[in-house]
Amino acid sequence: MTSRLLQRSLGSPDYDGIRQALRDDTSTPVLSVRGLEVRVAVLPLFTHDGRQAVRVSSTEPLTHVLVGVDSATGRDVTLLVPEVDAPREFTLECRDDAGVVGSARITVTPQRKWNVFVVHHSHLDIGYTDPQGTVLRHHLDYLDAAVRLAQESASWPDDARFRWTVESSMPALRWLEARPKEMVDAFAELARSGQIEVTALPFQLHTEACSTEELHRQLRFTAQLERRYGFATKSAMHTDVPGAVVGLVDALSQAGVRYLAAAHNWAGRSVPYLHGGDKLTRPFRWRAPSGNEILVWFTDTPHGMAYMEGNTVGLTDSYELADDLLPRYLSALATRGYPYGPGTFGWQGPDAPKEPYELDVLHLRVQGAHADNAGPSIVPATIARRWNEQWAYPRLRSAVNSDFFEFVEERYHDRLAVHEGDWTDWWADGLGSGARPLGYVRRAQSALRVAETLHTLAGVDATERIDAAYDKVALFNEHTWGAANPWEDAEEGGDSGGLQWTRKSFGAYDAQDDASDLLHAATRRFGAALSDAGAEDDTRGALASFAVFNPATWARTDVVRAFLPRDVVGTEVPIAIVDARTGERLPHHEEPVDPADWPTRPIGRHVHAVVKDVPGYGYVRLDVVPGETQAPEPVELDESGVIENEFYRVAYDVREGYIGSIFDKRAGRELVNGDAAAGFGQYVYDQYATAPHFNHLSGHVGAHDRTLLGNRSIGEHARITEAKRTAVGERLVVELRGKGVDWIRTTIELHNGVPRLDLTYQLAKQGTAAKEAVFLAFPFAAGKATAWELTGGVGGPDVPRVPGSAEYMLPIRHWIAFEDPGLTIAWATLEAPLVQLGTIHMPYAPFPPTLEQEDGTVYSWALNNIWDTNFPAQQQGETTFRYAVTSESGANGRRLGAAAAAGLCEPFVGALITGGPRASETYVTVDHPDVLVTSVGWDGVRLQSLAAEPVETKVTMPGQEPVEVRLPACGVAVVRGTRQ
Repeated sequence: MTSRLLQRSLGSPDYDGIRQALRDDTSTPVLSVRGLEVRVAVLPLFTHDGRQAVRVSSTEPLTHVLVGVDSATGRDVTLLVPEVDAPREFTLECRDDAGVVGSARITVTPQRKWNVFVVHHSHLDIGYTDPQGTVLRHHLDYLDAAVRLAQESASWPDDARFRWTVESSMPALRWLEARPKEMVDAFAELARSGQIEVTALPFQLHTEACSTEELHRQLRFTAQLERRYGFATKSAMHTDVPGAVVGLVDALSQAGVRYLAAAHNWAGRSVPYLHGGDKLTRPFRWRAPSGNEILVWFTDTPHGMAYMEGNTVGLTDSYELADDLLPRYLSALATRGYPYGPGTFGWQGPDAPKEPYELDVLHLRVQGAHADNAGPSIVPATIARRWNEQWAYPRLRSAVNSDFFEFVEERYHDRLAVHEGDWTDWWADGLGSGARPLGYVRRAQSALRVAETLHTLAGVDATERIDAAYDKVALFNEHTWGAANPWEDAEEGGDSGGLQWTRKSFGAYDAQDDASDLLHAATRRFGAALSDAGAEDDTRGALASFAVFNPATWARTDVVRAFLPRDVVGTEVPIAIVDARTGERLPHHEEPVDPADWPTRPIGRHVHAVVKDVPGYGYVRLDVVPGETQAPEPVELDESGVIENEFYRVAYDVREGYIGSIFDKRAGRELVNGDAAAGFGQYVYDQYATAPHFNHLSGHVGAHDRTLLGNRSIGEHARITEAKRTAVGERLVVELRGKGVDWIRTTIELHNGVPRLDLTYQLAKQGTAAKEAVFLAFPFAAGKATAWELTGGVGGPDVPRVPGSAEYMLPIRHWIAFEDPGLTIAWATLEAPLVQLGTIHMPYAPFPPTLEQEDGTVYSWALNNIWDTNFPAQQQGETTFRYAVTSESGANGRRLGAAAAAGLCEPFVGALITGGPRASETYVTVDHPDVLVTSVGWDGVRLQSLAAEPVETKVTMPGQEPVEVRLPACGVAVVRGTRQ
């Protein structure tokens, strides 16, 4: 069986079929005689002497004559006529040895004179085609070849010289560190002269998996390259991933990058043309709420040929093939929105109408071969050289990425459409295929901000180590999550799924370990710095003290969990906890670490206490003093399933297996929609009736109803395993059974004085190759969600999005807000970014809903394994998901959302100190409620605005003059001068 037969039998795209469709759809049959067919195409080909081309093809060789103008013999011939500025008719005669076979009148129309920028690059999949290390070494070899080819073609005509665009900067950075000086100097000179361009992004990212700080840090290399090697980074490439967060606009702009070439691979799981994508012109200007703007080009075919667009039309194969296909491709772009005919690719989804492409300039990517991770080739440059000798137009330029944008910006900038908002990624669902390592990475993102802040406040510059940890986090967020066939476990090639996922997931765990190490060290350094500050307050005979640091912007009351070692205070010694500000003794709970139970862990006790009004980016000192009695033991509650504090009464329905009620005592209002399809916090497990282990199968599957929803089940057989009241609050633990897991453990906590409900779900996930998804349902008695946090922005139902963005799911950062008259509710997640609002959709295009819409319901899409390539084929093991819920009458939704997330993602840090520093101190304040301090680094205080409009805030730090800062809408800023 031939490979072509295999491709066609699977309905996959193949170049022969695509190309033949292009030929057929750009030519018109003019003769059909005696079994012969003759087709004619008027193409945008112009000679240097002022003639234009008519291409004639026939099923057998014939002599084709444009009477009185030109003739040629063959199956496929190009005839030339004087350039026309209005439609003009000619007579075509087709002859064989016996004479005239037939004739037809044809009309030659005016054609565009195109400028085609051929951008040669290699799409970097860190994995997929081979294990990660193999791929990266190959990309370094490609740069060796790129330098040689650029030097060898230096004497060619300028438009034809070999040029190379480094799609992702990481291989270039590694290459510059790994090559001898003379090679590095040659590379730098080629980059300065414009024959090689290094683009801004280190690798191709799932940007929605990035934190805002992480995204900005990943562009710090641009300044380093200019400083060290003297060439600027003007453009970026975003390849394969069909979407990017709105925060990317600000991040690129702040790095001095003005251009972005996006090549979206829709891969059958994406249907942007059903969601406004047919209205998205190219190029366009992408504007963030801040007002920052970048110029974007994106490849646009019905099913996302993406970065293979130039290969499709022969620019990597031969001059002859390009001469055949490229003019047809340009003709098709000028006359219809999508250049290929209906059903060409075999992917699921209807073909969509689109207005023809309006400009006469094109950005056309090529790779050295028809594959990901393909190396450089001299063929595109040789084609350009020969082409420009033969034809005046279209003019081919062997170009780097920014060449195209500079051309467009100069000529067309003011007439380009402007689009705003998030460009939501259609592949974000793949993040759920690695839920456990993703959760570790998201914890690391939070920990790193606190670690850097505490190091800085302790007088330690940890920038280099923090950057290195962020780089590991970002490398996990790189878009390649596995092999082409992820279920296989070979040692090389696209079947090396086991090896690739082992390395990928280890990177997440390693990043989280680094973040934990840094936070651990920062806490000790912060405590030591305070201890060295000397005693300024009466320590009231303290045995030890803790500085309780609040890493959020605003003062809050919350629980602190700190460890008191046995060698500091003996575990047999009764203690009390005193707030040094007031002398008040705080109720506290102790969890001892007994050597009989944990001989491998530090011995002492974990102390839990609720601390009131800890200032944002400040601390409160708690003194450990001798107590009269040991801390009280937890009190066992009855098995009613009810816990409460001053703010909420929560009732768990054991028979149904979910939270039946969350009653807001202040508002006198129920937060749970008791009539919803799913219970609050209910475990929902979906199985799909599609087969595993078939590469790209999900791209061929259509789901226009619920037929492929093979089974839906819920958590059952709930039993309360713990119901306790401690000195700091009440806790309920419930265990359930359910399909897809060995067990589900739900922990529900309320802390005294804290207006927040904390929920933790632990799943003992079973591994399976079957297609599955896990949801946790949160039906609120509320209307539609009004705002949600994005990387670098805030989304909402009335916030603009780039046309064609994914709509059935949302990849959020941490929070969603519901603003109803009289009460605002906020829901936050730490580990699980994927949500669906109001219903659960089928995970196959066009993603129909499986439930009636309920506006107030959030479905947390905790995990899945619905992909057939790239993402892991299954997942297993104990996995934790944490959530928080809060509510407040009349609150601003964005501010309440940030507060809910802070309690979940920015817990108080308890630093053990000796001596007696002042009872409380604040290091940074801002005076606008919509401005957040995200971290304090050696370079300054980092700010981010939640507001939908520009705001001004005053930033105050001890010993320094206040600084007035103006932040654009949802913008970021750095206030310099935290350290001299």
